[in-house]
Amino acid sequence: MEVVYEDNHIIVVNKTCREIVQGDKTGDTPLSELVKQYLKKKYCKPGNVFIGVAHRLDRPVTGLVLFAKTSKALARLNEMFREGSVKKTYWAIVKKQPPHEEDELINYLVRNEKQNKSYAYDMERPGSKKAVLHYKIIARSDNYYLLEIDLKTGRHHQIRCQLAKMGCPIKGDLKYGAERSNNDGGISLHARSMEFIHPVSKLPVKVVAPVPEEKLWKNISDSVVEK
Repeated sequence: MEVVYEDNHIIVVNKTCREIVQGDKTGDTPLSELVKQYLKKKYCKPGNVFIGVAHRLDRPVTGLVLFAKTSKALARLNEMFREGSVKKTYWAIVKKQPPHEEDELINYLVRNEKQNKSYAYDMERPGSKKAVLHYKIIARSDNYYLLEIDLKTGRHHQIRCQLAKMGCPIKGDLKYGAERSNNDGGISLHARSMEFIHPVSKLPVKVVAPVPEEKLWKNISDSVVEK
C-alpha cells in the first residue's frame, strides 16, 4: 500500500486497479481495511482503528483515495465533497483522438443499476443527472492520447461514460467500448491529484499520485510538464 500523504486527521493512498475502496459482494479485503491494519501496526494501536470513507474510486481505476482518521475530519470531508470544494484531477489514456485539444463536456447521465453502467445523453431525460467535465490533451504517443480531466460533478462512471459518448473510450474499459482489456484487468484512468482545504487545520493541501508502474503510462506521462 502506497501512502501519499498522512497527518493526524487524514490519510491519502494511491490505489491500484486490483483494490476496492469498501467491501462488496466479492468478499475481497477492501482498501479501507488495509489502511486500518497499516495504522494499527504503525502506531501499535490497541482495539479498533477508526477510518472514515469520504469518497470512492471504481475498482479498475487507480489513484488517490482520501480517508479520514477522525470522526471530526470525516464529517467535514463529507460536507466538502457534497459541496464540490475538493478539486479532483484525473488522467486518462484514450486511443482515438478527441475532436478538440480541449473542451467542456456536458451530458445527462442515466444510471442502470442492474448493468452497473451509466448512459449519456445530450438532453435531459427522466431520472437523468447533469454531468460536466473539462478535458485537454496533455501528451500523445504514436497510438494514444493522454487527457487531463477536471471533474466538475461527481456522477456514477462519469468520466468513463462521457469520454465514451465523445467517441473516445478509456483504454481497457470494455464496459464502455474499448477494443480490448488491459493486462492488469484495470482501465487507464488515474486519479492524479487532489486539492482541498484541510478539514481541521484549514491549510491548503495538494497531493499528487505517481502514475502506475506500467510502460505506456511511464512513456506517455514523461512528456507532461505540470504546472
